[in-house]
Amino acid sequence: MNFGRGPSVVLNVGGTRYSFSREVLKDFPLRRVSRLHGCLSEQDVLEVCDDYDRERNEYFFDRHSEAFGFIMLYVRHGHLRFVPHMCELSFYNEMIYWGLEGSHLDYCCQRRLDDRMSETCTYYTAEEPPGEAAGGPEGKGRRPPGAEGGKWLERMRRTFEEPTSSVAAQVLATVSILFVIVSMVVLCASTLPEWRAPENRSVEEQSRYTAESVREPSGIIEAICIGWFTAECIVRFIVSKNKCEFVRRPLNIIDLLAITPYYISVLMTVFTGENSQLQRAGVTLRVLRMMRIFWVIKLARHFIGLQTLGLTLKRCYREMVMLLVFICVAMAIFSALSQLLENGLDLGTKNKDYASIPAACWWVIISMTTVGYGDMCPITVPGRILGGICVVSGIVLLALPITFIYHSFVQCYHELKFRSARYSRSLSAEFLN
Repeated sequence: MNFGRGPSVVLNVGGTRYSFSREVLKDFPLRRVSRLHGCLSEQDVLEVCDDYDRERNEYFFDRHSEAFGFIMLYVRHGHLRFVPHMCELSFYNEMIYWGLEGSHLDYCCQRRLDDRMSETCTYYTAEEPPGEAAGGPEGKGRRPPGAEGGKWLERMRRTFEEPTSSVAAQVLATVSILFVIVSMVVLCASTLPEWRAPENRSVEEQSRYTAESVREPSGIIEAICIGWFTAECIVRFIVSKNKCEFVRRPLNIIDLLAITPYYISVLMTVFTGENSQLQRAGVTLRVLRMMRIFWVIKLARHFIGLQTLGLTLKRCYREMVMLLVFICVAMAIFSALSQLLENGLDLGTKNKDYASIPAACWWVIISMTTVGYGDMCPITVPGRILGGICVVSGIVLLALPITFIYHSFVQCYHELKFRSARYSRSLSAEFLN
């Protein structure tokens, strides 16, 4: 710390005093407290705290003292929980003030905070450091070098990532949706018999990317769509903040899976020739071409429903794994019993559909999900009784984790809807200006 004197620093939070050494403040876990170490003048100090006593080197913060006590327990022991008999949103507001996030809370408190936010549709954002506000009068006078370029990149990133952030983003999202729809229509129509060329080419011949196929209307439309998706992906990669995080995102991985098959097929045609054994087989190219169906998932960027589904699956992976474990355990038990009752006891009537336990697993999974194809069914009385028990147990086991998944779905929907409404408000302000 370059301001103040004395070997120690005193923090006075709501009347409760805490004493620290100067070196501790340098790497303090709370962002607001650690900012005191770099203060050069009294004006810089007053931007961080509410008041300052130079003689006693004491910094005053007009905040909730009991909440700060629980935050200090997190600093010392690494566990952060809510203050008893205190509103979760008020405590979270204190966390944001001191520089903490919801991820620092213990898992049980995170669920409580998420539920409370879903009920009230209230979401907080981290406080911006001084001087970074675009419209602030102080920030205009001392804008660091490169701020204009960073602001332009941030605007470009939001245009490509947030479809409701601006008018340009909405136009771009609409064009992208049209390209996805057109590409899907062409893909589906290319499998119709009427779509084949007059020479009635085979499916293997249609899978080749030859010079003649590119000149056809379907080939031209496909090349235009691929060019648009490629350009969009490249621009989004250039304007992204973290390139490694960009590559790891699921939607970006899906984009790569949808784009790369086209270029792989073209390269295979160029390097192997149009009449090679690989081209005549056509299986690899048909698989690669059919991977364009992943373009449908690109619509998740523009529709809250698909985003809610993906976010729910991401947050409820524990419940999904628990559901799969329930099904697997029940399937193992009922398949073994059904194979024994229908085929393994030599009672004079053997059911060949239950000749093995793996074959009986199909009947168990269909019965537990109450689909009931009817392709195989028990014929003995004990087997039918077991089938009834299997159906009832399937209903119960599938219903157990549904409550957790439902609440998480509602929470994710409200969260994404709130974010979309926030961007819509900024869009309305931009349109009025």
